[in-house]
Amino acid sequence: MKYHIDTTYCWYNCGTEIVLMYFINGIPFTFDELPHSGLYTTEIAEHANNELSYEPEDLYQSSYYLMLEECHPLMFELELENPEMLPCDD
Repeated sequence: MKYHIDTTYCWYNCGTEIVLMYFINGIPFTFDELPHSGLYTTEIAEHANNELSYEPEDLYQSSYYLMLEECHPLMFELELENPEMLPCDD
């Protein structure tokens, strides 16, 4: 089975910041913070408003679940449809 990675902009941490959230088959597993100027981009804010918002506890629980199932893409080698979508270590 190949897994699929998706990303989307969404609100995080009580709606205090917009992040680029990474998902594997619809389950969030990590995020990238945006530069401060990115937070005020109207297009990104509108996109985030139409998505679910996440709390640190949500991300902790979903990441823990993925690790238990050995499906966390940053911890285990998985067969991915689109590995280029994984976050880079810049």
